[in-house]
Amino acid sequence: MKLLRRGRKRPDTDPGPVALHARNVRFDWADTPLHWMAAEPIASHLINSLNLLLPEGERMFCATYTEALPSVKDEKLREAMLGFIGQEAMHAQTHDKVLHEVLASHGIDPEPYLRQAEYLFRKSLGPRENAGNSRHQQLVERLAFIACLEHFFAYLGDWVLNADLEKFDADPRVADLFRWHGAEEVEHRHVAHDVAVYFGAGYVRRAAIMTLVFPVFIGLVLRGTKFLVRQDPALPDYGYPRLVPAVFAAMWRGALPGVPSLLWSALTTFKPGYNPETVGSTAQAIAYLAASPAARAAAS
Repeated sequence: MKLLRRGRKRPDTDPGPVALHARNVRFDWADTPLHWMAAEPIASHLINSLNLLLPEGERMFCATYTEALPSVKDEKLREAMLGFIGQEAMHAQTHDKVLHEVLASHGIDPEPYLRQAEYLFRKSLGPRENAGNSRHQQLVERLAFIACLEHFFAYLGDWVLNADLEKFDADPRVADLFRWHGAEEVEHRHVAHDVAVYFGAGYVRRAAIMTLVFPVFIGLVLRGTKFLVRQDPALPDYGYPRLVPAVFAAMWRGALPGVPSLLWSALTTFKPGYNPETVGSTAQAIAYLAASPAARAAAS
């Protein structure tokens, strides 16, 4: 089935433990098309919806880990958390630039959706004014929530590293943005799970939160897609009854990851002994990060 089909063969070489660090990147967004996959405008908008959602989410990740760090006595885990924070902060900053330099240049006003994302990640998922054990348990729930989202982001990172976006006339800069980001998600895929477990998020709690996170994540991305399509003068104002089949058609053509494979990936987290290292290839991620045009441009 095409919605479950995988892409290129991953390299088998295991580079061993990797010290996480933020990489500077430089993108030139001048004249970037709104439909950055020229042959797939709906898929372009769906992936662009992550530019709306990710910056607030990643800032919440950084704030939560900063709150958690003083309680971490394991030096190896602390080092990984600091590397994770650095990478996520760079992701948020880079996606923010897309919002203001690409979407805005095409007449897209992201503010209504951004206000909703801000409320979700700062208010609904932000710290509470509680004390003692109640505050600690709320922190553990946020850490488990981050672990669930990071599983999806690692899956999506693995997908974009192996997807043949070029056959849809993908703009190389936007493709590099998501592949650079996706490669770092694969690289640090173990951190959020390790942190949640360290803070006592057990199997039942993690499974319950994953059951909630999966439909919410799909719903937010679909809502963001509808928001962008509605402001696109080149497309009709799709309602959900027309948009959903168009999204599935793009999945079938390989321009998007399929919901069945995403669901299957989510279900793997319910397996006792689940290990996020099974998602993607560290060797492939590091190889891409060494070749990323944006990373090389920043290093020159």
